[in-house]
Amino acid sequence: MTDEPTGGRLCLVTGATGYIGGRLVPELLAAGHRVRCLVRDPGRIRDYPWRADVDTARADVTRPETLAGVFDGVQVAYYLVHSLGTGPAFEERDREAARAFGDAAARAGVRRIVYLGGLVPPGAAPDSLSPHLRSRAEVGRLLRESGVPTAELRAAVIIGSGSASFEMLRHLTERLPVMVTPNWVDTRIQPIAVRDVLRYLVGAAGLPPEVNRPFDIGGPDVLTYREMMLRYARIADLPKRLIVPVPVLTPRLSSHWVGLVTPVPNSIARPLVESLRHEVVCHEHEIARYVPDPPGGLIGFERSVRLALKRIQDAEVTTRWSSASLAGAPSDPLPTDPDWAGGSLYEDLKEREVSAAPASVWRVVESIGGENGWYSFPLAWAVRGWLDRLVGGVGLRRGRRDPERLRVGDSLDFWRVEEIEPVSLLRLRAEMRLPGLAWLELRVDDDGYGGTVYRQRALFHPHGLAGHVYWWSVAPFHSFVFGGMARNITERARLLP
Repeated sequence: MTDEPTGGRLCLVTGATGYIGGRLVPELLAAGHRVRCLVRDPGRIRDYPWRADVDTARADVTRPETLAGVFDGVQVAYYLVHSLGTGPAFEERDREAARAFGDAAARAGVRRIVYLGGLVPPGAAPDSLSPHLRSRAEVGRLLRESGVPTAELRAAVIIGSGSASFEMLRHLTERLPVMVTPNWVDTRIQPIAVRDVLRYLVGAAGLPPEVNRPFDIGGPDVLTYREMMLRYARIADLPKRLIVPVPVLTPRLSSHWVGLVTPVPNSIARPLVESLRHEVVCHEHEIARYVPDPPGGLIGFERSVRLALKRIQDAEVTTRWSSASLAGAPSDPLPTDPDWAGGSLYEDLKEREVSAAPASVWRVVESIGGENGWYSFPLAWAVRGWLDRLVGGVGLRRGRRDPERLRVGDSLDFWRVEEIEPVSLLRLRAEMRLPGLAWLELRVDDDGYGGTVYRQRALFHPHGLAGHVYWWSVAPFHSFVFGGMARNITERARLLP
């Protein structure tokens, strides 16, 4: 059992804008802990419901010089970051970040590190593992060797609304009634519900100080990916799926296939797919000595799917795999200097007056994207999304976290919410593959007479000649795409009750 009462510890949470971190913070608070979030941009958690209950520390685990003072007073440090999808050098980035984090925690006298890693086949040689699993295992080892007792929780596929693994499973099954699949569909997997992952993470804060080891964590079911898809289809009331495995689909080809069919881009799909060729089944359950199973037992696959689908149907998806910024995606804020320090900044400005209250126009603005669309030339948006997917971008399929409400940091198709001022301003930063940086700004102003002035700006800062060529090649379409958007948004607002 734990070595002391569970309440009152100061817990440092990295990855608080990510899928697991964003859900762990309120669980820690509910357990009586105090929380400090390590974030590169504190503005990204501004609109989270728990923001007022936590401290923030601006830092970056990939830049050791920023970690000074971050661990002051911290007793438990959660390491929930990784470089998944950042390119061929991600293993070195993960290695350097883990060392910096472990060293800083040791110097500050942190009592425990808790790390969520990947389930690794026992006895597997590092060279036999996929790069993703190899890196996750190495990060766990480095943290355990830091001098700070570390609990490494190793999980396989996490089932929960918004997780990358669940979104991959869901979209493959829903969109393909007949699937020609690679051999990894017959690999045995032990999935785990996100609720059980969070319960283990919270419980690991109270492990005895001598515990410095990995733990396998998984749900009660061991299934092949084929069985998971067939069970999902039954739970979702879909017709029975026909799955035909073929040996010629390599992980690289599989990731492109997954990237085209699901919202998960190739950069994330590939490491996930490569890891699925390994049998990932728990070979011990010793975590139960310290964090006992709940009275009703661990959550099984079918119940975890039903819980996830209900969350989606009720629009209660608190975090998604896309909550965290994609590494390599543009992150520069909108420039306040109109000349961008002497550089070019192209602008397409549309302005319309509408006989509707600002609140009505804002309702339309805040609901833009995802299933609601972009209010203009759907084919053009679809083509742009497909082109982005073909070059490895995120495309339009990330959709929205919530069908009506947005918050800073939300992904919105191939945009991300950079700023939002209710009933006033929505600023989106592009995360599609571009030879430059782009923003879309939607502003709602009261005209003083009961109506609204709607202003819409598309801005583009080109990188090199390719950027200039890109802008002028798409500029002729702006009158149709952006002009139609402004016209249809204001018309929709005018018709609202």
